[in-house]
Amino acid sequence: MSLIDFDKICGIAKDAGSVIMDIYNRDVEVEFKNDRSPLTEADKKSNELIIQSLELFYPNIPIISEENSEISYSERSSWGEFWLIDPLDGTKEFIKKNGEFTVNIALIRDGFPVLGVVYLPVDEILYCAEKGSGAFKEDRSGNLSKIFNGVHYDELERIKVVASRSHITDEVKEFVEGLKNEGKEVEMISVGSSLKLCLVAEGSANIYPRFGPTMEWDTGAAQAVVMESGREVLNFETNELLNYNKKSLLNPWFIVE
Repeated sequence: MSLIDFDKICGIAKDAGSVIMDIYNRDVEVEFKNDRSPLTEADKKSNELIIQSLELFYPNIPIISEENSEISYSERSSWGEFWLIDPLDGTKEFIKKNGEFTVNIALIRDGFPVLGVVYLPVDEILYCAEKGSGAFKEDRSGNLSKIFNGVHYDELERIKVVASRSHITDEVKEFVEGLKNEGKEVEMISVGSSLKLCLVAEGSANIYPRFGPTMEWDTGAAQAVVMESGREVLNFETNELLNYNKKSLLNPWFIVE
């Protein structure tokens, strides 16, 4: 990790956020990709800035981005490390103008995130983590504080469950009912993008069950923050840490706890 300038990666995320906000404050034209997910000028401009910056400073580290993810597994399977980015996570929230979207930049090494930066442009809040160095939150004034969540939800009688604003599923609803049947008092929190993982990392929420489709770039950066905060992102089926650079970049169901 000594070859990576952590502050520089945070700066790239903030620069991408500035580009996004320039577009956010005017009327936005929306295109649709082949999978019918929305795409805006902000996605494209942020993607362009991040990729150009990473290629300038770290030309030998390959990149997977949501907006240029068509790289064959035969090519990327040999990568020991790579950048994993979502230039605008929460495009639907961006279009709705509710502020709940982020810029995600992760460094994946040997299948797991070892560095993660999640930037919330509207509030100018930055979550960041580097393996072995802890997780941090920076506010719009530049004040940096360490975040740590040492309490597992099983230990609590009152649980804050964070769920997707745009993608809550029947399975998640059933999971919440199961918690209530165990005698837990449950409060639901709904937000967009990778903010959900960051809320668990900082202790504002206790658990995030995701029983629906996500891609690796949706979770990589925030998983680094979660892991350094003392919590985990677990494959729901295997109960093992969520891993990356799989043959399919589609994540399995997972729980942040």
